Amino acid sequence: MSDKKSKVLQVATKLFAENGFENTSMANICDEANVSKGLIYHHFKSKESILIEIFTNVTNQMIEMNSAPKSSQKPQRQLIHLIETIFSQLEHDKLFFQLNLNIMFQPITRQILKEQIEKRAALLFNSVKSIFDQISLKESTLLSYIFIAEIDGIALNYLSVFNEYPLDMIKEALVNKYKHF
Repeated sequence: MSDKKSKVLQVATKLFAENGFENTSMANICDEANVSKGLIYHHFKSKESILIEIFTNVTNQMIEMNSAPKSSQKPQRQLIHLIETIFSQLEHDKLFFQLNLNIMFQPITRQILKEQIEKRAALLFNSVKSIFDQISLKESTLLSYIFIAEIDGIALNYLSVFNEYPLDMIKEALVNKYKHF
C-alpha cells in the first residue's frame, strides 16, 4: 500500500471516529491528509469505499491475531490470551474501537457495512465458540454470547461512559473469572 493511501486511511479513521462518518467530508479528509481529491479518487471510488476498506483491514488484523495455533493450549489459557489481546488493543488502539462504536450506532454506516459487520461477527463468534466448545459443548453457544457481551460492555463503558475507567482492574477480574472456568 502506498504511503499516501495509508495516510488517507489513517486520517479517515481518525475523522470518522471523532466526527462520525456522516459529518466527515472528502474535503475534510483531503485537508487533514494534505492530499488532493484526485489522489483520493485514484485510490477510492467514494467515502463509502474508504469506510469499507478501513473496516475490512481491521477485520483482517483481528483474524490474524486470533489465528495463531492454540490447539495445544488449554481452553482457559486460550480465553486468558484472548482477554489480554483484546484489552491490549483496547488500551493501545482506542481510536479503532471508537470508530467501531460510532459505526455500530450510526444507521447509515451499519447499512454500508452490513455484509462486513455480519462476516466479522460470525468470525469472532465462531472463534470464541471454538474455545467454549472445549469447556462445555452443551453450553458453548450461551457462554460465547455472554463472553462477547461482557467484552462489548467493557469496551462501551471504557470508550464512552466513564472518564476514569479501571481497565486494568477489570481485565484482572475477567482473567480471574475465566482462568478457573
